[in-house]
Amino acid sequence: MQLIQRFKYLFVYTIPVTVWIAFHQEGWITFLPLITYFGFVPLLELLVSPDSSNWDKRKEEDEKNQGLYDWILFGTVPVQLFFLIYFFDVIAQTPFGSLEFYGRVTAMGFMCGVVGINVGHELGHRPERWQQFLGEILLLTSLNTHFLPYHNAGHHRNVATPEDSATARKNEILFIYWFRSHFGSYLEAWSLENARMKAENRSILHWSNRMVIYSLANILVVTGIYFAYGTEVLWGFLGAAALGIILLETVNYIEHYGLLRKKKENGRYEAVRHQHSWNSDHPIGRTLLFNLSRHSDHHYNGSKKYQILKSHPSSPKMPTGYPGMMLLALVPPLWFFVMNKKLAPFRPAPEELLK
Repeated sequence: MQLIQRFKYLFVYTIPVTVWIAFHQEGWITFLPLITYFGFVPLLELLVSPDSSNWDKRKEEDEKNQGLYDWILFGTVPVQLFFLIYFFDVIAQTPFGSLEFYGRVTAMGFMCGVVGINVGHELGHRPERWQQFLGEILLLTSLNTHFLPYHNAGHHRNVATPEDSATARKNEILFIYWFRSHFGSYLEAWSLENARMKAENRSILHWSNRMVIYSLANILVVTGIYFAYGTEVLWGFLGAAALGIILLETVNYIEHYGLLRKKKENGRYEAVRHQHSWNSDHPIGRTLLFNLSRHSDHHYNGSKKYQILKSHPSSPKMPTGYPGMMLLALVPPLWFFVMNKKLAPFRPAPEELLK
């Protein structure tokens, strides 16, 4: 049973299998990753009951120190880089604008979002600098490196407040949120790093400003692809990167939709609690995304490793897993109909927000 608990996270490696098939087949099968994870998985999660069980303290301590969980994460880095480089060759031989072109771009984009950005997020929270570096490499595959300074120093501090770009407002349409969250977080990442440079009496263009280094890295990647492969491959990469970012922002949207922290008389917000993030205990999505859907516990303790994140009864619960919720969010009227009723018990009274 213990081995099953540990090895179940290898489920993420089914993604490169479906991407490989998409790269080598024709027609609709090139959309296999989307069909699998946004078709079959949501249907299965309607049939599989949520699992809100947690380990006891002794078991949690044992599992926290099991290196296998980390190596499953580390292994995604060479896999992601291999598939991205291979994608350039594949897309160069695919007629531009064909069904296969779009199918293979979406296949790579799905991998960028789930493997690149999600695992990059997990590693970006680690205290070891070399693990953060692996996270930066993964995020670079979607040109989304600004995520780390914003997410760690901005989102985790301001979550469930109007100051947070990544917290979706009540009745905010997903397609508008994509732009507000992405570009708002990008600008805040610059603001946070510039403030850090000023506090250290350094120029905002100093090499230790991560946004300077990230920007140069993004430029090098884009120009390198252009000169090595040409315009059509570059467009394919940009499309895949954009899809990866859209997947990230859709996850951000469902994780904190409409939730707000109370404002105290001194102008500060109450501490982040488990009721300030939406949770899903549906096991398939949990496993695929390294327990990201136990999001309340992640925000309560951002340094906690994914395998020991807990389910809390005080957290607002999603009606299904992340893949199904992401599809629901694509239909705003239906999303508002379902989620606003679930949101009501967790919204502070207006006077508690204006103190």
